[in-house]
Amino acid sequence: MAKKAHKQQASALEEVRRHVRIFIDLGRVASESTDEDGFLDQVVVQVARAVEIDHVKILRYRRREADLLIAAGFGWKEGVVRSTTLSADLRSPPGRSFQTAEPVVIKNFQAQDDFVHSGLLKDHGIVSLVNVPVLIEGAAWGVLEVDSTRPRDFSQDTIEFLTATAALIGAFLQSHRGELSEAARLAAAAMQAQSRDVLLRELQHRVKNSFQIILASIAIQKRRYAAGDAQRALDHITSRINAISLAHDQLAPHEKGQIVKLSDYLRALCLSIKQQTEGIEVEVQADELELSIERAVPLGLILNEIATNSIKHAFGPDGGGRISVKLVAGVGYGEARLSVADNGRGIKQHNPTGTGLKLIVALARQIGGTVDQESSNQGTRTWLTFPVG
Repeated sequence: MAKKAHKQQASALEEVRRHVRIFIDLGRVASESTDEDGFLDQVVVQVARAVEIDHVKILRYRRREADLLIAAGFGWKEGVVRSTTLSADLRSPPGRSFQTAEPVVIKNFQAQDDFVHSGLLKDHGIVSLVNVPVLIEGAAWGVLEVDSTRPRDFSQDTIEFLTATAALIGAFLQSHRGELSEAARLAAAAMQAQSRDVLLRELQHRVKNSFQIILASIAIQKRRYAAGDAQRALDHITSRINAISLAHDQLAPHEKGQIVKLSDYLRALCLSIKQQTEGIEVEVQADELELSIERAVPLGLILNEIATNSIKHAFGPDGGGRISVKLVAGVGYGEARLSVADNGRGIKQHNPTGTGLKLIVALARQIGGTVDQESSNQGTRTWLTFPVG
């Protein structure tokens, strides 16, 4: 027994030494590299050596698409790296790590039901993984992930090595994108005529960090409850927070203040909704419109609420269906219309105590809009008419 324990200690010590050697190599590579893609390509190879694993990837969050793109990878089939995307929602392991800015460890996909086993992982036979967030000044840029084709109990040393490597990636990205310190950035913004763009990036950074803290807190609370009403309620709250977060992701500078390009926002929001379901298509057609952030957020919450209600009630237990979202400008004098239609089984009986439609109507009032709804056994259509001025 003592001999076995001694052997395990020696193995653990050798693992730590290997991690230290390779981390030092990565630090040297970071100091010498000038190309972002080239640096990330070297990182995944060195991480594979350090963890003794066959699959590694670095995922970068794309704001407009609201997804995670595989920016670098080791061990994946041809055509995967720099073209494949994964969901950024909380049912996705890298999405959970990105949204909460916390590590996510799955020892065996077969023994858990909190996460969706993506087609990419199934195609490569992945059963265990670790995700750690890549942070820039506290806000997540993306995720570093290692994947195993056999059930694996990742050691704390391995998780700490990955966390340190992710921090090195974040430092490299920050320094090579000409990022200034917070004080210097704010001082420069005050002195520049084009300060709006700088201040907006600062706002987005701070808001994203705040949303990550809130989502991490909800994820912790959710683990305390068994599956049921409490978890469903927390999921609903999470989806509303995500809708608000996506609106802030789409902010752009404007002489009249902070505006959101609605076509990009609605597409990103619908993609996020679709990624949280199976067998339900979400189609989007959107005219080019812009709204202030104060009016875009209620609009996004209305869309999120209607689509969520359709997913919960319109389709049978076997799933399958379609939700069509349309944003049309010029439907009246200075008005636009957002319509959400499903091809489900229709509303059999309205629930007078339900909060869904009440919330939608209340949000519509905030932006001076009106809500109408029609339903039959061919499906339900809800539309919001609102002023764009």
